[in-house]
Amino acid sequence: MKIGIDVNEANQENKVGVGQFAFSVISELEKQDKANSYFLYLKEKPRLDLAKPRNGWKYLVFGPKKYWTQFALPFRLFTQKEKPDVFFSPSHYGPRFSPVPTIVSLMDLWHHRHPEQFDKKDLFQLTNWESYSVNKASHIITISEFSKREILDIYKLPENKVTVSYPGYTNIKYQKSNIKNKEIKKKYGIENDYFLYIGTLQPKKNIEGLIKAFGLLNSNLQLVIAGKKGWLFEQIFELVKELKLENKVIFTGFINEEDKPYLITGAKAFVFPSFYEGFGIPVLESMSLGVPVVTSNQASLPEVGGEAAIYCDPYDIKSIASAMERVLKLNQKDKDEIIRLGFEQGKKFSWENCARKILDVFEKYDEKN
Repeated sequence: MKIGIDVNEANQENKVGVGQFAFSVISELEKQDKANSYFLYLKEKPRLDLAKPRNGWKYLVFGPKKYWTQFALPFRLFTQKEKPDVFFSPSHYGPRFSPVPTIVSLMDLWHHRHPEQFDKKDLFQLTNWESYSVNKASHIITISEFSKREILDIYKLPENKVTVSYPGYTNIKYQKSNIKNKEIKKKYGIENDYFLYIGTLQPKKNIEGLIKAFGLLNSNLQLVIAGKKGWLFEQIFELVKELKLENKVIFTGFINEEDKPYLITGAKAFVFPSFYEGFGIPVLESMSLGVPVVTSNQASLPEVGGEAAIYCDPYDIKSIASAMERVLKLNQKDKDEIIRLGFEQGKKFSWENCARKILDVFEKYDEKN
């Protein structure tokens, strides 16, 4: 079987969200599947962290880069002599036209629920390109039962056209070191114990709600917000000034993978009160490192956290604050138990299983042909 994949989302330096999903799935497919042949389509040369080319794993780099999925990719699929049997796009956008069955993955549909939070030009492209991709696709991959329900509701698709393949998470390997934890705190200007949030700064993450809830707590803790700027983030910084929390709320910007485990393990709790998530990998990463998690009772997050998280209503500031206070008041026995449950919850998810399920979908379309 010959499988084509759009690798562009995986071919980025700082991989978050779709990029992390694409990179992890593609890496696992290369490890697991030596029987099939892969064509890896790119508009720029592959980065060094992608799997090395080999027999059955071939990178095809071509342009023009602008509107690549609209023109360059379809043209290549139609004109290349040896065509793939199935094409996979691990993002919301598939090729505008394709001579072979196409499988597209959708993470979440927040932009349909809250279009006012997006730039009009970006929203137009996102919804229109996504719409043609979904309608032309032979099958859809998504990352939670919640996202599947959203896709079925918005696009009115038959249930058997959508497959859930839960993402995994990276088992972060690091050398435990109190000295290193102190170095990381110093690097980011953290002086006290702290709550931690990791994620892009954008409206659906409910960072403003988190800051307001933190402001209600009567404690000496700090709040560390780690993640790159997304969009509509200016009001987050304005809120910190308005509440006079400049000395208690720390913004680190994007953090590298080397610092991440020390920042997580140094936290009293990881707090993720998002309004809407297709999945929630940072929740699992924190659980895998033995850190209690406070998260939202909305969207996919109860699927991710299971019985191992402390939940809050993200639309209720007092509920978020109460959940944060609760984790601080855990006695050692209860804290040990929630950490144990977190380790067990993490075992349910792996990139290996995610890639295997996606490969099963590929093979079903091979059988049809």
